[in-house]
Amino acid sequence: MFADNTLTPKEAVRLCALGTIELAGKPMRYSELADAIRHFISRITGPSLDIMGTSIELLRYEGLVEAISGKGMEDDSQLLLTDDGRKEFRSLMTAKLRASGSDVNKLITTLKLRFIHLLPVEDQCQQAEILIDTCETELARLVDLRSHHGEDPGFLGEWLNHDIGQLERHLEWLVGISDRLCE
Repeated sequence: MFADNTLTPKEAVRLCALGTIELAGKPMRYSELADAIRHFISRITGPSLDIMGTSIELLRYEGLVEAISGKGMEDDSQLLLTDDGRKEFRSLMTAKLRASGSDVNKLITTLKLRFIHLLPVEDQCQQAEILIDTCETELARLVDLRSHHGEDPGFLGEWLNHDIGQLERHLEWLVGISDRLCE
């Protein structure tokens, strides 16, 4: 993790891998897991060797997943999440979120929303608050930029108004999610 307790791109891939197995609720073949990770991440960030470099074998070596049939990639073994893998999943899911519009941040946000229901209710509420805080920070950043440069020639003001409107709708949606999770 970064010093501010936010996820690195490789940890985002790790979260995707561990969450995908947990979501399946049953063992997954090595090839199925690799395909699921590649498909999901590339649909959010586009193809990226920097992000996709995490090895499933490393998860096995660290004891986060175990092969219940076969040896690993070479024989397409079935993988199961271990108790340590569940602890790591929870740790990754409850990490903070950076307030930025980067592709990695979008990936982490998407993964949190995909897997949030796998957390205990208290953690779900906390994660909803983190998502709301992150959106509010991003919104404040763009509103501030608009207040200083919204009248500049060109299309910056229109673009900022467009993005601010999207963030306001997104924030409203997140508050609704939080309300449903934390009733």
